Amino acid sequence: MATKPTPIDLRRARVRKALRAAGRLRPRLSVHRSDKNIYAQVIDDARGVTLASASTLEKDFRAAGKKGTDKAAATQIGKLVAERALKAGVKDVVFDRGGYLYHGRIKALADGAREGGLNF
Repeated sequence: MATKPTPIDLRRARVRKALRAAGRLRPRLSVHRSDKNIYAQVIDDARGVTLASASTLEKDFRAAGKKGTDKAAATQIGKLVAERALKAGVKDVVFDRGGYLYHGRIKALADGAREGGLNF
């Protein structure tokens, strides 16, 4: 028996469908948000590889004594993933908010990535 998809699953599928139509030539900046951390990665869907990633679980981030539950941390992760993506030769991406609403930590991460040099 099939299970009923949750609202976030439906939003995620709807967002990804629009991204596939709009950004076939650009990598995708995918964001995942949990209660305690935030993760971002730049994915080349054509080749199926991750080009750059950053999260609040990294040793450097944790060593500074910071938490991953606030907007300041999300902004820093956005800048960090942008820096790593630029090092990998990626400047233009498509932003995949992953079904999350575009506000709070998701918006802060996007703003940080834009400050870091990514275009979307």
